[in-house]
Amino acid sequence: MKGIIFTEFLELVEEKFGLEMVDTIIKSSELKSNGVYTGVGTYSFGEMVQLLGNLSKETAIAPDDLLYVFAEHLFATLATNYPGLMNTYSDPMDLLSSIESHIHVEVRKIYSDAELPTFTVISRSDSELVMDYQSSRALYSLGHGLMQQTFNHFDQSADISYQKLKDDGTKVRFTIRKK
Repeated sequence: MKGIIFTEFLELVEEKFGLEMVDTIIKSSELKSNGVYTGVGTYSFGEMVQLLGNLSKETAIAPDDLLYVFAEHLFATLATNYPGLMNTYSDPMDLLSSIESHIHVEVRKIYSDAELPTFTVISRSDSELVMDYQSSRALYSLGHGLMQQTFNHFDQSADISYQKLKDDGTKVRFTIRKK
């Protein structure tokens, strides 16, 4: 997993819960990196699982809820760091439906070894988008939050629902309806 995810996650933890919480979740985890991350490094996904799990334990907030909140933070960082990518689109449905054909292509130019989820568009109209998320990491709540933030970025709203196609969350169908 790319280091930018770790650095941004720990930044969010510090903003929302304080520096002591960052220290607590790092010390409670068995991290090969010792909790030292750089934005361009690559680290074990297992480290993120530990950090997230320990944060959940300390705060009594479900991991999926924490990932959703993390998406708000991460989207703001991505929008700030890659404004040209965002400015390519004037509609959130266009941006979301181009995740595989454009967004992930650009991400791979920056992070060639990034392990990204797959988003397959099942159907699309002006007001509805149905797409399947697939990833062995089952971070669909992060994807859900990023989708919601995409609509917020464009000052639009949508109802975003999902159905787990696999119980473990590795395959999820999102239905997005513009309001």
